[in-house]
Amino acid sequence: MPVVDPRSGDIEDDASSTKTRSLLGIAGTLLAEISLPRLLVVAAVLIFLPGFLLGIAPLLVSVWLQLVSRAFRSSILDVWPLLLLLLAVAIGWFGGLRLFRLAEQSFWSLNSIVIQPVYVMFREGLRQLSEALLMPWARGEARARLRGFAAAGSGIVLFALAFLVVLLAWPSARFVVAPIDVSSPARLIVAAIANGTVFIGSYMAIASLVWGLTDAWTAEPHDIRRFEAAAPSGRSWRVVHLSDLHVVGETYGFRIESGRAGPRGNERLKRVLARLDAIHSAEPVDLVLITGDMTDAGRSTEWAEFHDALRPYPWLAERILMVPGNHDVNIVDRANPARLDLPGSPNKRLRKIRTLFSIYTLQSERVHVMDHARERLGSTLHLALAPHLTWMVRYANHGSPRLNAKQKDVWARVFPMILPPRSDDGLGVILVNSNADTHFSFTNALGMISAEQLMSIRAIASAYPRAGWIIALHHHLVEYPRKTKSLSERIGTVLINGNWTIRQLQPLAGRVVLMHGHRHIDWIGTCMGLMIVSAPSPVMEAREEGVTHFYIHTLQRTADGQLTLAKPEAIEIEGGK
Repeated sequence: MPVVDPRSGDIEDDASSTKTRSLLGIAGTLLAEISLPRLLVVAAVLIFLPGFLLGIAPLLVSVWLQLVSRAFRSSILDVWPLLLLLLAVAIGWFGGLRLFRLAEQSFWSLNSIVIQPVYVMFREGLRQLSEALLMPWARGEARARLRGFAAAGSGIVLFALAFLVVLLAWPSARFVVAPIDVSSPARLIVAAIANGTVFIGSYMAIASLVWGLTDAWTAEPHDIRRFEAAAPSGRSWRVVHLSDLHVVGETYGFRIESGRAGPRGNERLKRVLARLDAIHSAEPVDLVLITGDMTDAGRSTEWAEFHDALRPYPWLAERILMVPGNHDVNIVDRANPARLDLPGSPNKRLRKIRTLFSIYTLQSERVHVMDHARERLGSTLHLALAPHLTWMVRYANHGSPRLNAKQKDVWARVFPMILPPRSDDGLGVILVNSNADTHFSFTNALGMISAEQLMSIRAIASAYPRAGWIIALHHHLVEYPRKTKSLSERIGTVLINGNWTIRQLQPLAGRVVLMHGHRHIDWIGTCMGLMIVSAPSPVMEAREEGVTHFYIHTLQRTADGQLTLAKPEAIEIEGGK
């Protein structure tokens, strides 16, 4: 008599699984389950309000400048207008800085919530359509050209659409107003909305065109066909590369993406750690790098399971370095892709705090943060976070909105984290946060590296000109030179500014190896001279009884100081029953 074994799960476990459901099916569920009142609130605060603030900022600045100019002309004749002028300048200085920060935050909020997702979805949808329908036979260079044409075409089409919106809004836009116009709120509101539309539309047009053409002209990555032979002597380092562990908080829990098509619970992770323990006993490893998605949804129970799994292996904890993944900080609800984080909700900050505390626990004494003011190596993470730990604990326990402001810059300021080389010509590690700031489970996978982090990478590499570096991030920088099976594999996964990032890092070619996860599959190749290593997931992409694997890489320095890879050692992990 057939029975349902609860340990094997049921259809509810596949609710958000891209491995068992189509992207169209998940989108249909999203539309059916999304809360319209919540969506309106989120859209108002995260889209319409930032757009309005961008639009009204130049109007307020123009009024202030006219008032200051009028007070300056009057101050020549009397002392009181001079005092009023100084007061206006002081208000403008401090208030203007606040207004500038608000406008800047509004710009990046719109960038990550609207502009980037629209471009990525349009580009990847066009690529998938062209590869599946127009040239399904394309391989190698032909596929690279097809992807380039699709990227350029998406950029041109989006440029045209955004430019049309700008033309429609332009007649109502006003960037300079007289002080008397402040008495007409309706006129200011209309002008501010039109201004915001012009700003956003102009940026969308320019960014789409630049991104599209850059994506089209960037050299296609290539597989590495030959590895360096292991050097019998000289400088070398054994690096275990793990990624996408997706620890769940239930004994028989299934992971978001795999559903019942993947292993249940955390038993496979425990087998990975036990196998590593045996390997290290026979031949010690120097570093264990985890490139994100330690947890499946950033919940406290998942982090507890992660640390419990590591507890029997103190040597492992002493060698772990990790970066945050999108599942650690951007999943709003692991069972419902329609969920949104309301502005001001503590959940987003709580996920970041949990991730920071876990990173702090494992590596705070070993890694340093950047001194951004001087663009040089700063204090250890332990010292950098020390002033903030009290309020972080209070926020985790109470979630008070009054504590929000104190957390505002901490997350951004601690990245990148740096493990300095032990000698001038040694190996260092730069840990990058590549997650875009999203509030929506459906767009959780979007990635972006800030310009500030790239400036820090170049600065620290210049400070150690003879050292080799691992640059660790979660998202992949480029699409692999292989056919993508489904649209769900490409939407919102690659770094939105991956090509630009590669161009910025190109001067470091030969000195750096970029290591990432996110896609759950292994690939080792080069792009524009930079070596890129993708890690498979040892707990995903296989059914319960299937075999998974991870790699141990040997990095070594050649006689001329180049950083190279020996042939990686694949470690297979048997499935369960």
